[in-house]
Amino acid sequence: MADLAASIAAKYFPLSRDILSVGGVPVTRLAEKYGTPFFVYDAGVLDQKFDALRSALPSRFSIFYSVKANPSPPLVRHFLNRGCGLEIASAGEFRCALASGCPPARIVFAGPGKSAAELDLVLSHGLGEIHVESLLEARRIASICRHLGRSARIAIRINPVGEAEGGAMRMGGRPAPFGIDEELLNETMDAVLSMPELELCGIHLFTGTQILDAEILLGQYRHGLGLARRVAGRLGRPLHTLDFGGGLGIPYFSHEHELDLLALRQGLETICEEVDRDPAFDGTQFLVEPGRFLAGEAGIYVTRVSDVKVSRGKKFLIVDGGMNHHLAASGNLGQTIKRNYPIAVLNRLNGPAGAAVDIVGPLCTPLDTLGRSVQLPEVVVGDLVGIFQSGAYGLSASPVAFLSHAIPPEIWVQAGQDSLIRSRGAYADFAADTSSRSVTIATSFVV
Repeated sequence: MADLAASIAAKYFPLSRDILSVGGVPVTRLAEKYGTPFFVYDAGVLDQKFDALRSALPSRFSIFYSVKANPSPPLVRHFLNRGCGLEIASAGEFRCALASGCPPARIVFAGPGKSAAELDLVLSHGLGEIHVESLLEARRIASICRHLGRSARIAIRINPVGEAEGGAMRMGGRPAPFGIDEELLNETMDAVLSMPELELCGIHLFTGTQILDAEILLGQYRHGLGLARRVAGRLGRPLHTLDFGGGLGIPYFSHEHELDLLALRQGLETICEEVDRDPAFDGTQFLVEPGRFLAGEAGIYVTRVSDVKVSRGKKFLIVDGGMNHHLAASGNLGQTIKRNYPIAVLNRLNGPAGAAVDIVGPLCTPLDTLGRSVQLPEVVVGDLVGIFQSGAYGLSASPVAFLSHAIPPEIWVQAGQDSLIRSRGAYADFAADTSSRSVTIATSFVV
């Protein structure tokens, strides 16, 4: 087992011996019970991650789980039960939030391209905040509010200047569809304040994701504080909310290290000492929106070896799941250079490493490669191969319709008990089920 996979197993799945144990349940038992491939999530790891982050954040900070990372209802409910709010980016995620028992006031809605139908839906139910990404969107919200006879709480999402950017996937500090350029903040505020239907409650700063350097995060937070002071000065009152976004990362590859939460906590304590003396922040609630940081390390994608073959001197393990279930692990979700996620043979954790192998799925494309030149123990047909760090942006970010393979089940493990939270099914059944839950909404409010 490679170093990163071994350290993950030791930290989060400590009951494992030669067979990986998830929450006290051997993965071989799960494979026998539910079949392969599947995703499994350990509630104990979710708690471990939440507790670590909560301890690193001063009391002024609230945690809003980013549903896009993993919308499986048990995960969403789990974080709600721990006191989280929810950050959503679509009408589907809004319905998921409501079905999971989240009060609308504990939901914030961000993302470019919100449709009139989506805005009508969330405004009809009431919402904590809508994070506005353009002036057109602000006008659209005001138009819907006039039709509904109500007002809307909004925050302005700001695309900051370049020096505030950072992260493996940068979303701000350059031309981007996300947010309103910092240089246009004054005129945007003038326009928003001219719309009586809109209550400007806060600002939202999000420049990138998968950040593993605490100093980058702290620099972004300080920049956000400066913007908040500027907005509060123009309003003549403190903001209700300052949303620092998500961006907290986890190590996926051998060269990466964990985010230093101690350094983050120490930096935030210094920041909050300054903020607590500043009347511009009197009563302002700080938000963070982690997704992958909370959920990523709790999930494992488990596949079974169906064939072992050699082609022109290269050894291939062919497994029964692939990029249609886990696009990110295949390197086709934003990687410029293909790097391997942490991978292990889950029923031979302590076996000596053998020759390097490529791990490929069952799809008719060379893109369906889950691992290249991976050092694993000698593998035979029937062995279980697991991909760690799969609790976020796994199934939800994958092209499940490709080649019409079955949608893999998702399994929840808590306190030594396993349960099925999504059953295996054909894509047609999955699509039909999704369609049956859709809601038709008028779209007559486009500005």
